[in-house]
Amino acid sequence: MKSAVTSGIEIKVSSRYEPVFSNENNGEFLFSYSVEITNTNEFPVRLLNRHWHITDGLGNVRQVDGEGVIGKQPLIKSYQHFKYESACDFTTHVGKMKGYYLFKNLENGYTFKVYIPEFLMISLQKLN
Repeated sequence: MKSAVTSGIEIKVSSRYEPVFSNENNGEFLFSYSVEITNTNEFPVRLLNRHWHITDGLGNVRQVDGEGVIGKQPLIKSYQHFKYESACDFTTHVGKMKGYYLFKNLENGYTFKVYIPEFLMISLQKLN
């Protein structure tokens, strides 16, 4: 599990290879990841946007931007957390992701970036 704190928001990320949803012979590798976001601030926040920097095993990069996460823009109160799961596909046995979320402080209206630590995705075949 990878973890990082930015501006009082803690991000914990873990990933796993999903062989049932992958087809290694066709170069299709699916990885799921779980994210836990904890607000350690004295004020509530709302997650507005996400930005992902996704790199495959050959160094090819994809950038993904969008509103919220999994179709939601969660409100996270002080000392509360929000968890979600998602997935990413690759054409290589390994890949990595990093990025940031854009949050809004709901007391003063200011927005701020919270960095997502880089995490690796490695298929079981590559580990053997």
